[in-house]
Amino acid sequence: MFWINVFLGLGVFLIVVTSSYLVLQRCLPDTRDRRLQQLMDRPETHLQSGLAHWRARGMAVLLHLSGWARPAQEENATHLTSQSTRQRLVQAGLRGRNALSVFYGTKAALALLMPATSLWVWWLLASVPQGIQSLAALVLCCALGYYLPDVGVRWLTTHRQTQLLHAFPDALDLLRVCVQAGLGLDAAIERVGRDMHITNPAISEEFMLSGLELRAGLPRAAALQHLSDRMGLQDVEGLVAMLIQADRFGSSIAESLLLYSESLRTKRRLIAEEAAAKLPVKLLIPLIFCIFPSLLAVLLGPVVISFQQHFHPQAMGA
Repeated sequence: MFWINVFLGLGVFLIVVTSSYLVLQRCLPDTRDRRLQQLMDRPETHLQSGLAHWRARGMAVLLHLSGWARPAQEENATHLTSQSTRQRLVQAGLRGRNALSVFYGTKAALALLMPATSLWVWWLLASVPQGIQSLAALVLCCALGYYLPDVGVRWLTTHRQTQLLHAFPDALDLLRVCVQAGLGLDAAIERVGRDMHITNPAISEEFMLSGLELRAGLPRAAALQHLSDRMGLQDVEGLVAMLIQADRFGSSIAESLLLYSESLRTKRRLIAEEAAAKLPVKLLIPLIFCIFPSLLAVLLGPVVISFQQHFHPQAMGA
């Protein structure tokens, strides 16, 4: 009975997450739609105004619930743990002013909604668990709801860093071409941010932010270090260190970018070769547990039937 409740809780968890994701995808407009709305300057419809109202109400609820899930040591914005959490959100692409509060508010909301939804489903199925099983199932649902945003942020971070890593050699080549054409490093970074918008919006956003920081008067070393912190990749950290040293000692930036982009492409090729070399080992699992038993049944089935007919002809005849 306990495992039935566990699987039921997992099913409820998947239903809530999937429905929430679909509702957000349908209700929240993407960046392209918002920009088209601004360019066309159309008045908002009744549906859009209603959605904006409910988004504002939902944001207010999440901001109110954020204090319930926020750890006590993170009340101070300068705390190391708070900075680490905000850094993870930045690397995942969540950079709003209230991103940290919304993150903790979502954790608190899901921690409350998951047990409530489980109780409602159990009540509909008329199979409410009793005693310690009910308490354990509710605690499990609460824990799943609380840690779900962490899993989502980790997945977003991994997906974004993969996109950045794949497009980073091309961005370095474009940066090298701009530097060789006579642009300064600051203007080249801003130009790469504009030109990479169509092919890879993620890396375009990173370079555009660095260009804005440089235009605002931030030192080049600090702006490059912020770029490395936002992307969270070791390859970018090496590039930033190389650019800072090249700028400090007056060496050729174009040659450094050429060598570094070639090393990144070599690394990317080695990663692809490693993934291809792992495929035979990964194929052993479906081969042993799925294909091999079926092959044995096809090959040895007639042999087993022949042995039964040979040693027990009367039983087969009956």
